[in-house]
Amino acid sequence: MSTNSVVIPKKSPNREQLLQKAQEIGELAEKHALQADIDAKLPDIVVDKIKEAEFHKLHRPKAYGGQDLDFYTFGDIIRTVANYNISAAWITYFAIIHETWPAFLPEQGREALYNTDALLADVFAPVGKVTDDPDGKGYRLSGQWNFCSGVLWSDWIALGAIHKMRDASEPELNMFIVHKNDVEVIDNWNPIGLRGTGSNPVKVDNVYVPEKYVFRLKQVVGGAIAPDGNYEEDYLLFNVPYLVYFLSGFPQICIGGLERLVNDFEEKTKNRVRIYNKNANEKDGSSAQHTLGEFKMQLKTLQAVGKEYMDKLTYYQENGIRVIEEEEREQLFAMRGHISKTSSELATRILVTLGGNALNKEGHSERFVRDLIAVAAHPTHLYDDAMVGYGKTILGYDGHPMW
Repeated sequence: MSTNSVVIPKKSPNREQLLQKAQEIGELAEKHALQADIDAKLPDIVVDKIKEAEFHKLHRPKAYGGQDLDFYTFGDIIRTVANYNISAAWITYFAIIHETWPAFLPEQGREALYNTDALLADVFAPVGKVTDDPDGKGYRLSGQWNFCSGVLWSDWIALGAIHKMRDASEPELNMFIVHKNDVEVIDNWNPIGLRGTGSNPVKVDNVYVPEKYVFRLKQVVGGAIAPDGNYEEDYLLFNVPYLVYFLSGFPQICIGGLERLVNDFEEKTKNRVRIYNKNANEKDGSSAQHTLGEFKMQLKTLQAVGKEYMDKLTYYQENGIRVIEEEEREQLFAMRGHISKTSSELATRILVTLGGNALNKEGHSERFVRDLIAVAAHPTHLYDDAMVGYGKTILGYDGHPMW
């Protein structure tokens, strides 16, 4: 079977319940969106709602309270929250995926992290400095990492650093997991968008990290599972390329936010009166009709690309594929880049087309535009990097070294 073949979606048996919970989270977050913009963080009641829904447990191994949640429902949960509040969708998405890397730790480490109801955070950026501890087992970590999404509500944080591990032949990128008690959170989050995520920087200074709390990222990307073997044969994340999964929610966030803007544009077009054009009804003009049709079709194409991404993940899972060819890896990068760039550009065009009244914060449109611009700036789907990487692999060269 080709990964471009049609896939009949497998749906979670409790899909409707999960999507209802996602809608409730989104609605609650939207209610507090204006204050969250001012505070540069979501109110705790929104994050409590995410935990109450137990979304953070969805993609854990079943042995630790997870379930065999299909990728389509996973994506639809994120997209549904994003219909109401992109910052809340960001935190919902991260709450789910950050509970998956403990599955790849040694048993002692994953037991410690999973036997808690705390949320987890991480920053992949390899900016930390690591030294071997004199005990011959653990490591010492120092550094400062920006953009630590979810840190305000998390107890454990995985931080990226390149280091030559004791059993390795060369330096490699790994994630070193520390407790929030050993971390300084720097309160300076003040971006254009995604303000509700509270993604403040974190700093650590010579913190001890035992071997059980090191996520061997390079090995996992290369197809490794847990160091003590496949303790859950059908665990979906032992059967897919890990980073392809880990990054799969970003397109869903973009599509969910854009869906809201396009739907809002439709409603406002139906009711808009152009006072400087003889009080003409906007919906009667061919220009507005053309623009609405164009926006709808562009949204549908992005939805189709987003579904194809999940089709591929489902195919990998069903066939136990943990490592993919270079060109396909970069094609997925390009899909993420295309969705993020196009969503942000369409969002901006929608706002400008709607005119001055859409600029009011109470109307939410401008917040969705700012958030989509901020999402598009994330390094895992930067458009130019993605297209270069994909183009290189089509021509037989190596793609992007990370994504």
